[in-house]
Amino acid sequence: MTGVWVLLGVLALGGVAGALLRARDGRVRAAKSGTSTLPGRVSDALAPDGVTLVQISTTFCAPCRHTRAILSALAEKTDGLTHVDLDVTETPEVAQALSVLRTPTTLALTPDGREVFRVGGVPRGQELLDALKPHLANA
Repeated sequence: MTGVWVLLGVLALGGVAGALLRARDGRVRAAKSGTSTLPGRVSDALAPDGVTLVQISTTFCAPCRHTRAILSALAEKTDGLTHVDLDVTETPEVAQALSVLRTPTTLALTPDGREVFRVGGVPRGQELLDALKPHLANA
């Protein structure tokens, strides 16, 4: 009988942990205060004006493809918004320098390299657009 209770406890705990992770996935999080030096590969990709969405992805990441489609479409229809996809499969030091622990992660960066916010997982389109509006000139 003890084994059944342990099994039920583990299942309940797993369900709660899964629900919490799912709730966090795709949410816009404000940037942490403090400045960090951007790797050259990232700073070279920044647009001279507006906001650049830097997507950190890996080669065999299925959610990364979905994120790429969302961000590309958003950048095409939004003035002052640029999307750059960086595959860190061969250069993990970029992810380490940016404190990226999962893919896809999207960073919203200003032309001077300041991080405005980040999204872990597949972003929610309207929530992302709402977070970008204050940072875009023609929003």
